[in-house]
Amino acid sequence: MSDISPQLAAQIARTIAGEIDARPEQAQAAIALLDEGATVPFIARYRKEVTGGLDDTQLRNLEVRLGYLRELEDRRAAVLASIDEQGKLTDELRADIAAADTKSRLEDLYLPYKPKRRTKAQIAREAGLEPLADGLLGDPSLAPEELAAGFVDADKGVADTKAALDGARAILMERWGEDAALVGELRSWLNDVGVIRARAAEGKEAEGAKYRDYFDHAESLAKIPSHRLLALFRARREEILFLDLEPGADADAGHLQATGRVAHHAGIRDAARPADKWLMDGCRLAWKAKLHLHLMLDLFGQAREKAEAEAIAVFGDNLKDLLLAAPAGPRAVLGLDPGLRTGVKVAVVDRTGKLVDTDTIYPHQPRNQWDASLHTLAALCRKHSVELVAIGNGTASRETDKLAGDLVKLVPELKLQKIVVSEAGASVYSASELAAKEFPELDVSLRGAVSIARRLQDPLAELVKIEPKAIGVGQYQHDVDGFRLARALDAKVEDCVNAVGVHVNTASAALLSRVSGLSSTVAENIVVYRDANGAFKSRKELLKVPRLGDKTFEQCAGFLRIADGDQPLDASSVHPEAYPVVERIVRDCGREVKQLIGDAGFLRGVRPEQYTDDRFGVPTIRDILKELEKPGRDPRPEFKAARFADGVEEIKDLKVGMVLEGVVSNVAAFGAFVDIGVHQDGLVHISALADRYVKDPREVVKAGDVVKVKVLEVDIPRKRIALTCRLDDTAPAPRGERDRDGGRGNPRGNPRPQGGGPRANSAPPANNALAAAFAKAKSGG
Repeated sequence: MSDISPQLAAQIARTIAGEIDARPEQAQAAIALLDEGATVPFIARYRKEVTGGLDDTQLRNLEVRLGYLRELEDRRAAVLASIDEQGKLTDELRADIAAADTKSRLEDLYLPYKPKRRTKAQIAREAGLEPLADGLLGDPSLAPEELAAGFVDADKGVADTKAALDGARAILMERWGEDAALVGELRSWLNDVGVIRARAAEGKEAEGAKYRDYFDHAESLAKIPSHRLLALFRARREEILFLDLEPGADADAGHLQATGRVAHHAGIRDAARPADKWLMDGCRLAWKAKLHLHLMLDLFGQAREKAEAEAIAVFGDNLKDLLLAAPAGPRAVLGLDPGLRTGVKVAVVDRTGKLVDTDTIYPHQPRNQWDASLHTLAALCRKHSVELVAIGNGTASRETDKLAGDLVKLVPELKLQKIVVSEAGASVYSASELAAKEFPELDVSLRGAVSIARRLQDPLAELVKIEPKAIGVGQYQHDVDGFRLARALDAKVEDCVNAVGVHVNTASAALLSRVSGLSSTVAENIVVYRDANGAFKSRKELLKVPRLGDKTFEQCAGFLRIADGDQPLDASSVHPEAYPVVERIVRDCGREVKQLIGDAGFLRGVRPEQYTDDRFGVPTIRDILKELEKPGRDPRPEFKAARFADGVEEIKDLKVGMVLEGVVSNVAAFGAFVDIGVHQDGLVHISALADRYVKDPREVVKAGDVVKVKVLEVDIPRKRIALTCRLDDTAPAPRGERDRDGGRGNPRGNPRPQGGGPRANSAPPANNALAAAFAKAKSGG
């Protein structure tokens, strides 16, 4: 926590409260709990009375903004100290610095006082040229050359009148370039009118062909979508594109307007007086050489930060959807990690997720041991009473899926169900230290099959073992700040794990470490204690685990489940601190806890107000009663799987008009990717997700959803597939017909919305710049 005054702390709370739609006292209470070490999941669920019911989204936003505003206060203190040490801190400047509400504004104010290398302006001041600059600025009727003649001094490095005037101009340019009010005004203006222009670097056209849609591209900085901006920045970093920020669509007119703004702020006008041209040239050079470049870098930085925030949010939302995907539950699973030359890796896990058997089969090219492979798989399935077959969606996935189909027919008595699952991150897990510790004797290649099998049983429990960035559901994830991404994704994982709850007697250390309040060390200690002493019989027994003290217990206990323990409430999300509330309800009704649990009719008749006290209010009592109705309920949806079409195994098998079933693999700001089983995800543009206007694709779909789509376009050379969720959509006309129509028609054949509602999203063809950007986001992001 920053060392700031109570007054500043209160101001920060008021600022954040306004941003998260809360009262200042709510924000203050939440900040106090965070500073005490409470986690967001704990505060959101078990401290509703304290915060007035702030939810986890509000609390996460509060947490991020709290960090920013405290950093701002620390920087403000450092700036004040630096200027004060220079003896230049006036009351007016102090007030301006105190009022700065952003880091940009604060740095604008600090710029003239920031220690820097000797500049041309400093050298000119040392040569005594500041009176020349002030004289011409104050009285433009003076002739520059005549006035400058009096400042020529070879001993001071001023050889002639030109050198004197150049030095005087440098002083004015630096003064204007560091004027906080002018910089702020121009930043706001350029942000509104600025056009980001991209052009190809000479000789890089072939190397950067994937960026060809941007070789001559111009777009409003204020309106450019985040994914497109990140694509441009990536191309610039790869030295494929040059980027500039022009002041408007007409760059020449914009630069003139910018010069005029500098002149107006400096009190300069062109009235044909002797010094007017010299002064106007100074304004032009100040804009061109100092302000424009500085503001371009500044605004690009702000735009990038905003785009990264959007990309991180998209990644977080997709990750959440995957983590909270429907679990198949405690069923024996045969996991198949497909491969051709290296074979298909096989792993069988029992109902609890324990690995019970492994093998490697070679049904595909070059060995083609199809029948032998089927025999091996059938024997494994019968031996271990397998119920589900999980097939990784990588290379040879469809061929292996066909093998699994033959397996289902071969052992009809087992009633097997086959499901293709995402194997994203499985190879990362296989080679990880965690996997080596979990399966020290198992070959790396077989660990991936185990992960594939387990993630079907419980996606959350298995995916937490993989670094979130490796799961691959991000939009330009490699282009965003790694620290911010990791922090945001860790928070998302923490929220998901605690929303579901964790069974302490079966959970891995990796899963336990994501529980509120538990560090990786304490999580390991829980597993070690469990292995040494057997299953935990009660939550209270957790206090015997080394380094798990009262504070940690408070944070984690409500999220840990103990089934069939000594205390029935330990299997629920009712926190141990609230057990006395349940005991009062039990006493009043004269029944045991076990009889009370699940009796919805009785519990819905209990009035929460009867059991409130100084510690627990109505919100907590309601949560307790709701939990007693369905203790330990899983918030995740019911398990179901997509069925890929037979005979559609590669992109060349696709035909325009086909209606297929698929799984949403990724969602971004402009549409959704759908895995239809051809090793290349198709893109459903945002305009084709529904028959109504869609602002955010996640309003309609999320990662893991099973959807029906129609094929609109297939571009085999570029590996692009355009899909639609609107099954009455028709394919676009051939390019020639669209060109003859002048682009005025309705190339997608999409129905127009009726009535006074918003128009449906405009739907571009699959091969345009947007599809290119999204394809890039999928392949490299």
